Amino acid sequence: MIAANTLKELLAFRKDRDWEQFHTFKNLAISLTLEAAELLEQVQWTADGEIAGVVEQKRDEISSEMADIAIYLTYLAHDLGVDLDAAVKKKLLVNARKYPVAKARGNARKYDQLG
Repeated sequence: MIAANTLKELLAFRKDRDWEQFHTFKNLAISLTLEAAELLEQVQWTADGEIAGVVEQKRDEISSEMADIAIYLTYLAHDLGVDLDAAVKKKLLVNARKYPVAKARGNARKYDQLG
């Protein structure tokens, strides 16, 4: 998902600071969750009808939080040897079976409630 040259820069950034020692599965997963919460915080207490305006107004902050999420996810995938592109494609196939178009189109129900 992240370009090879960007991955190289991320890994060098981390190595230069000797942060690999702190980047355990647990710590990266926690950091990923915290950054996702910070992304959600950008629209906390915002009425549904106002979200589009807030998103436009806070585009830079939202972009920064998304980058933090991508960075931690990239470190985690690299360290675990997970090919994110392959994992996404595999999950897409699983979801296509769980959510067939005929049952899921325009419906927000979970797959086990699709009737």
